[in-house]
Amino acid sequence: MRNLPNERLSADIDETGPERKCILSGTTEPRDALVRLAVSPPGPDGRSDVLPDVRAKAPGRGAWIGVSRDELEKAIAKGKLKGALARAFRGAPLVVPEDLPERIESALQRLLADRLGLEMKSGNLLVGSDRIAEQARAGRVEWLAHSSDASADGSRKLDQAWRVGTDSEGSGLAGTALPLDRAALSVALGRDNVVHLALTDKAAARRVAVPLQRLMRFLGRTEANGNDPGTVPAHGAGHLAATTN
Repeated sequence: MRNLPNERLSADIDETGPERKCILSGTTEPRDALVRLAVSPPGPDGRSDVLPDVRAKAPGRGAWIGVSRDELEKAIAKGKLKGALARAFRGAPLVVPEDLPERIESALQRLLADRLGLEMKSGNLLVGSDRIAEQARAGRVEWLAHSSDASADGSRKLDQAWRVGTDSEGSGLAGTALPLDRAALSVALGRDNVVHLALTDKAAARRVAVPLQRLMRFLGRTEANGNDPGTVPAHGAGHLAATTN
């Protein structure tokens, strides 16, 4: 995949700055909250496919979007995305794949899974209910999550242990229900039957929060308990929303 060369996209505020503008909504937001779109090399007909560049690594021009999957699908159906891309890429012949929303979701899932895998290799990630419960009650867990197919009872017990360890009883603090099932988590972490996971390092929790929040936002999801999916409890001082610079 490559991007069209030459000038920087007008939707980019500053290539070295922390913010970008969504070509659909027109709002300016932190770069880490948005998804970058790039283009493939031209095909035989001279047209290029629009593809997700969630790591923002492709050279040349790019277009940024900060909408949910539902909003993107509507923008595609109404031709709004095609028009915005035509302006962004200065009229270059482009093809918007019908499955672009699905490709973006899959790419964001891989990004999150890769981040979790790196934290596992660094020794920051815990798996296994008993081990997590022990560390949670001792106040050593900074972030807790459950697979999408975790049992309600198992998740509830670990949530309670986390609240006890962070002096947050009665707060409603609970682990994040991830948009990944145990099979996907097991593959990402190289372990069998990964259902629950926790981070013991606050910096690691902040790193995981970036791809997690982007994926959750794209899916249009917020936690039923009102917690931000990247929330890290600050012991004895409420909650700290995990972000990056």
